[in-house]
Amino acid sequence: MTTSTTSESSAAAPLLDLQALVVAVRRRRRLWCSMALLGLLVGAAVAVLLPSPPAAVTKVLVAHQEDQPNDPGTLIRTDVALLGTTRIADQALQTLKSREKPEDFMRDYHGTGLTNNLLQIDVTGDSDAAAVARAKALADAFVADHVRRMWEAAKAEAKALDDQRDRMREELAQVNKAIGDRAPNSDPKESASIESRFARRAELNSRIADFDQRAEEARTGTPRVVSGTQIVDAPRAVRQSLLKAAVTDAAIGLVLGLVLGLAVAAVGVVVADRPVLRRDIAANLGASVVAELPRRPGRLWQRRRSRAARERLVVSLARTARDAEEPMSLLELGCARSTSEIALDLAGALAPDGPVVIIDGLPGSQLAGRRPRPGGPSVVSGERAATVSHEERRLGVGSVAPGTAWTDLQYLGTRTVLVVRAGHGSAAWLHTVARQLADQRIAVIGVVLIDPDPRDRTDGTLWDGLETALRGQHERPARQNGGGTSHAVQAVGEGRRRAERQPMWASGASPALGAPPGRRLGEELRARGRVPDDDQEAR
Repeated sequence: MTTSTTSESSAAAPLLDLQALVVAVRRRRRLWCSMALLGLLVGAAVAVLLPSPPAAVTKVLVAHQEDQPNDPGTLIRTDVALLGTTRIADQALQTLKSREKPEDFMRDYHGTGLTNNLLQIDVTGDSDAAAVARAKALADAFVADHVRRMWEAAKAEAKALDDQRDRMREELAQVNKAIGDRAPNSDPKESASIESRFARRAELNSRIADFDQRAEEARTGTPRVVSGTQIVDAPRAVRQSLLKAAVTDAAIGLVLGLVLGLAVAAVGVVVADRPVLRRDIAANLGASVVAELPRRPGRLWQRRRSRAARERLVVSLARTARDAEEPMSLLELGCARSTSEIALDLAGALAPDGPVVIIDGLPGSQLAGRRPRPGGPSVVSGERAATVSHEERRLGVGSVAPGTAWTDLQYLGTRTVLVVRAGHGSAAWLHTVARQLADQRIAVIGVVLIDPDPRDRTDGTLWDGLETALRGQHERPARQNGGGTSHAVQAVGEGRRRAERQPMWASGASPALGAPPGRRLGEELRARGRVPDDDQEAR
C-alpha cells in the first residue's frame, strides 16, 4: 500500500514558508523603502518644524546619613522621586515668583541619578535664561529641603536619646537615694540587695554616658551631611544643534518607518497568499515552469540576456506549434503586455510556414490597438474567430484573470501556454485556473514565468505531472472530424467517456462490464503508459 504524492506534500508543507515569505517581502521593497524614506523625511521635518525647547542642566551632590559602599542606588532613586513632588516644585516657583501651577511646572523638568550621590536636573524653559533660572531655583529648593529633612531627622534622634538619658538619670537618682537611706547597723541579710543596687547604679551611669555620646554624635554628624549636599555643577544652558537634532530624528524615523514597512509587507504577504517561487506556482497550476522572462529589463546586459531568453522561448514555442496539429494559445495572468509581445514574436517565427492569424481574446487593446506592421500577422478579435480560414494557422491569446469566460477559452486553442507574473495571483486563484482549464479539456504545455525572483533556486518542474499538468491533454475529448488527432488519443478519449458514463456500484463491479472500477482504471492507466503500483493507487 502506497501513499499519494499529494497527501505527502501537503503533510510535509510547513505552516509558514520562511523562504517564500522572505522572497515576497523582498519583492515588496518599494513599499518598505517608501515607508523608510517617509519616516526619514518626517523625522527631519519634525526636527525642523518642532525644535526642542531651550534647556538647562545642573548637578547636585547629595550626602546621606545612611550612605553605604554597597548601596544599590535606593537612596538616589528616593531623591529623584522627591524632586518630582509638588513641595519641591512649589518652593522653586516661590523663588521664581511665578504663578504657574506646580503640577504644570513638574512636566518641564526631571531628575536623573548618575551615581549613588550625584543627581542631575534637566529643565526646559521659554528661553535659555529662563531655563537656567529654573534649574537654579530647583537645585536650591532641593538642597534646602534635603538639609531641612536631615536637620529634622538629627534633632528627632538627639531628642529621643536625650529623653532616654533623662529617664536613666531619674532612675539613677532613685537608686542613689535607696543606697543613701541604708542604716549603718543594718541587718547583714540586706547586703545582697545593697550589692545589686550598686551594680544597677554602675550600669545606669554607663548607659547615661552612652546616650550622651550618641546624642552628641547625632548633632555633630548632621553638619557633615549638610555641608556635603551642594551644587557641584552650576546651572548652564544646553547647546542644541539643529543639524544634530535633524540627523537624530531622521535616523529614528528611518528605523521606525523601515520596521513598520517590513511589518506591513510581511502581514500583507501572509494574508494575500500570492505564490512567488517557481516551485509554488508550478504546484498550484499543476504545470512545470518552462521559461522565465524579466518584466522590465533595465541595464544593457540585462536587456541582452532578456532578448536571448525570449528568442529561445519563441523558438521552443514555434517548434511545439509546428509539431502539433491542434491550435495553440497563450493565456496570461497579470502580464498582458508581455504575452502580446510573445504572441507577436511567435507569429513572426511561424510566418515562413504559412499565414498566421492571432485571435485576440485579451480584455484590453493590447493587440487590437497596435499599428499593423508590413508583413506582420493579422489580428482578429474573438468575435471574428469563426471567419478565420482553416488553412491559416491560429494562435489564440487570452486571459485567465478573474472574470474570464472559461467556456470561450477552448475556441482559442486546445493546447495552451500559461504566461503568469510571479506574485500576481493568489494560490486559490491558481488552483481555480488549473481546475477550469482541466474541465475545459485544455492541455497546459507549460508555464512561462514573468518577473521571477532572481534569487529563486527552487525547482519548477513537476515530476508527478501526469495527474495534473497533462491531465487536460489526456482527458481532452477526441475531435469529431478526426483531423489532427491520432487513433490512440481518440481511443483513450472514447474509453474515458465510457468510463464516465458507467455507474460506480457499491460492490465494486459493474453489471455491464463485470470488472471492478479500479481494475478498469488501472487498465486505462496502462494504456496511457503509466502502470499503477496496486489497486489502492488505481482507486
